[in-house]
Amino acid sequence: MVEIKRNPTRAVKIGTTTIGAGHPIAVQSMTATKTTDVAATVELVNLLYNAGADVVRIAVDNKKDAEAVQSIRDATQANLSVDLQENYRMAAVVAPFVNKLRYNPGHLHHHERTKTWQDKVRWLSDVANANDCALRVGVNCGSVDPAIKARFPENDSITPMIASAMENCELLDTLGFLRYCVSLKDSDPSKVVEVNRRFAEQRPDVPLHLGVTEAGLPPDGVIKTRVAFEQLIGHGVGDTVRVSLTVPNHRKPEEISVGRQIIDDIYAGKVRSVVDFNRDGLNIISCPSCSRVENEAFVQLAENVKEMTRYAEQHRVTIAVMGCRVNGPGETDDADLGLWCGPNFVNLKRGTEELGAFPYDEILARLKSELDSIIVSRFHH
Repeated sequence: MVEIKRNPTRAVKIGTTTIGAGHPIAVQSMTATKTTDVAATVELVNLLYNAGADVVRIAVDNKKDAEAVQSIRDATQANLSVDLQENYRMAAVVAPFVNKLRYNPGHLHHHERTKTWQDKVRWLSDVANANDCALRVGVNCGSVDPAIKARFPENDSITPMIASAMENCELLDTLGFLRYCVSLKDSDPSKVVEVNRRFAEQRPDVPLHLGVTEAGLPPDGVIKTRVAFEQLIGHGVGDTVRVSLTVPNHRKPEEISVGRQIIDDIYAGKVRSVVDFNRDGLNIISCPSCSRVENEAFVQLAENVKEMTRYAEQHRVTIAVMGCRVNGPGETDDADLGLWCGPNFVNLKRGTEELGAFPYDEILARLKSELDSIIVSRFHH
């Protein structure tokens, strides 16, 4: 197991689940049915709940949706979160039947334009308080408040998101409402990593909900999400996650199993991208084995590398063992030594430099000599 020091976020209770403060990372999903079709929505909520969803989110866009939530609540034990899309006033109708309300700061200006956003957030926090609900401040790159966007250069999509989240957090803090988490989402995994890292540095106390929007079809949608989560969770950032996959409703539980698998893999050091787990010693990462692995010997090789390198445990060197040529070549660039496996040979790299391809029975000896030379050059000046 990899020791990951998580951000010291505060605890936020969502029904029977608590996120933050060192609690296990919660995994959530969202319904894709019409909320007014109560039978279909209940069926999907329970499908997700039975698959282990800690929280299930339902979209509420109008009064009919909001009224359906009561019937849905009666038919499930799941912790329910409601997405108050553009109409924040629906909070009052749904709050008695749910455990969490999610609002998008960028959408608050759509209704009742004479009221300030501060008044609207104050009202939302009062409704949440009165109904034992948590709040999620959900900032999306595509819908940042125009007034905030105008303060930053046009090509910077990240700073306005952080500014929006920060001012909402500060207001909630002032109101004494601390039962909230924040999400900062984008469809570009690298932006998701940057925006969440920057926010977490400024507010390490606020629990973060991680997700990559429009991740798309598996396996690509899984990979995009996995890489973002590796870089964040591997550094202790993130308290609850959602994997957004384009799948038919009966396959929605995959969002839960994939989310759990990614978290388990990160803690086991099985990652697709190079994660510096902030360790003082040797950092060996290996990708989760998938259908692309061209030689089953890859799994054994990863084990052998671990065994062979034990003598170097106290040296801060990163070795990446990747299973295929799809992510092997590029994603080993950040490691001191990278191996990626072909059908008959293992390719070896030192940083970005290719050292050649070696048969499976010769690679360990070659790896050892490179590792020794790094240790000598780096630590024995």
